[in-house]
Amino acid sequence: MSLLVVGTVAFDAIETPFGKTDKVIGGSGTYISLAASYFTKSVNIVGVVGEDFLQSDIAMFQRHGINTEGLQIKEGEKSFFWAGRYHNDLNTRDTLATDLNVLADFDPVIPDSYQDCRYLMLGNLTPEVQQTVLNRLHNRPELVILDTMNFWMEEPFIGGLKEVIKQIDVLSINDEEARMLSGEYSLVKAARAILAMGPKYIIIKKGEHGALLFSDDQIFFAPALPLEEVFDPTGAGDTFAGGFIGHLAQTEDRSFDNMKRAVIYGSAMASYCVEKFGPERLIGLSADALEERVQEFIDLVQFEIDYA
Repeated sequence: MSLLVVGTVAFDAIETPFGKTDKVIGGSGTYISLAASYFTKSVNIVGVVGEDFLQSDIAMFQRHGINTEGLQIKEGEKSFFWAGRYHNDLNTRDTLATDLNVLADFDPVIPDSYQDCRYLMLGNLTPEVQQTVLNRLHNRPELVILDTMNFWMEEPFIGGLKEVIKQIDVLSINDEEARMLSGEYSLVKAARAILAMGPKYIIIKKGEHGALLFSDDQIFFAPALPLEEVFDPTGAGDTFAGGFIGHLAQTEDRSFDNMKRAVIYGSAMASYCVEKFGPERLIGLSADALEERVQEFIDLVQFEIDYA
């Protein structure tokens, strides 16, 4: 079923304790779209790049069945660029460079062919851009998921962010952001406070410690898969979101039980993402490889208790 992804398509330069790369494709829109493409063959992307974004880069999206009609190419300008260095724990990082370039005045254009989308994933962008997307869709999608970050939870952006949050179905943020947005340290209390802001569900990502899914009356926890090697966590959260919404779009089942399965599929995709720099590991995955990784999650948490 038609899925619209709005997010950044960019270049990253990444350094971790395990190596470094000068320039790789990155951005929330990239990771979300690639992950979702393994579940639904109707992924439409809206974003903006400069003329430094090669046709071969665009062809990579198209080989995954991702419709790039909504990807604006600004001649004479450069794509958004971010450079960062991760600490030994891979949970903290230093930003070395942020060049907004074409993203500084990004005005999302929704092609007519995208207007019938039933699922919408709003990747991490300014609340103003996220609101513009919602305003420009002729009909409200059946499910709207939003990802955001701590930067937008401060003045002068927090008011706009809260307005957008009122209009969505699922909010996806990490534990630090949940505490910041809610003012609560307990994640259970934080989730309750955020649900009162408007969304029906909230996903709180905890990195290597898994993810929590909350509704008004239900909670689900999924662990992260223990991995021998983690090279680059940069796109893990966006990859998770892409697997999550991709599964929901494929199955057309928005029940809490199916969202639990979507969390596992999102976690499986994220576990692949961190094994290489940039989105390299997400390109050309086989269906069997994905199912094997999902089975590892099942085996990790499955147990029996004998009460006799």
